[in-house]
Amino acid sequence: MLLFLEQLLNGLQLGITLFLMSAGLTLVFGIMQVINLAHGSFYMIGAYVAATVTARSGSFLLGLLAALPAAALVGMLVEILVLRRLYKKDHLDQVLATFGLIMFFNELTRMVWGRQPLFMDVPAWLAGSVELIPGVPYPSYRLAVIAVGILVGVLLYLLFAHTRVGMQIRAGASNREMAGALGVNIRLLYTLVFGLGTLLAGLAGVMAGPILAVEAGMGESILILTFVVIVIGGIGSVRGALVGALLVGMADTLGRAFLPALFRLFLSAAVADGVAASLASMSVYILMALVLVWRPRGLIPAHG
Repeated sequence: MLLFLEQLLNGLQLGITLFLMSAGLTLVFGIMQVINLAHGSFYMIGAYVAATVTARSGSFLLGLLAALPAAALVGMLVEILVLRRLYKKDHLDQVLATFGLIMFFNELTRMVWGRQPLFMDVPAWLAGSVELIPGVPYPSYRLAVIAVGILVGVLLYLLFAHTRVGMQIRAGASNREMAGALGVNIRLLYTLVFGLGTLLAGLAGVMAGPILAVEAGMGESILILTFVVIVIGGIGSVRGALVGALLVGMADTLGRAFLPALFRLFLSAAVADGVAASLASMSVYILMALVLVWRPRGLIPAHG
């Protein structure tokens, strides 16, 4: 039971990281109707900038404060230079262009930072553990990641539901031509939305930096899970992204933790480990297929 509770928290932490990624990506697609395969590159940029500034200054907070505007500014620059030319193009053109951006950013990071991965230490003030339940100490840093994700979710809700900018974003998502006719600067709105999405991706990269190695191409693996989250939750829905992220995080973590022990009950250890590893890797895709059979538009689709 103690192991199960610990793995539940691990699944929650992974789900929160996926939510930070998927919230930005689903915003971009839901509002701008752009398929952005390069979203993981901004996750990588956030991690690299944070690792570099943290190593030079010795302060994780300075690394965080440098990474967020860096990811947002690079994202807005990409929107101005590249994506504005793709809004009226087919989705295939958007896929090809943003796939080219993936290769560009991967090579750029190798040129700037080299091919060796960077490593970030957990900040000293978060290096301990907290005993949430007697006998279950849990790393303080992972709890901080969960808290940051919850805070971001609340702030996004307040932004979209209770601010004028949020109203304009929702109007632009529903009918961009009418919103433009009513005086909303659609170009500026799209740039800001894309910047917000890449800022969230950069934040996810910073949060993952002390847990994973910071290396070129690190955004591709999490991008696949991010797309699964968006499909499960409902394309364009931030609430759906939160629900989908938590489901995917739990399915992936619990599958990898407990399927080997389950299969060892009736199979030899070697066979059980192989079968369990395969099924654990497939678990999120099986979950996605089951959800789509039940609700083809996702659990909480946008616009009702």
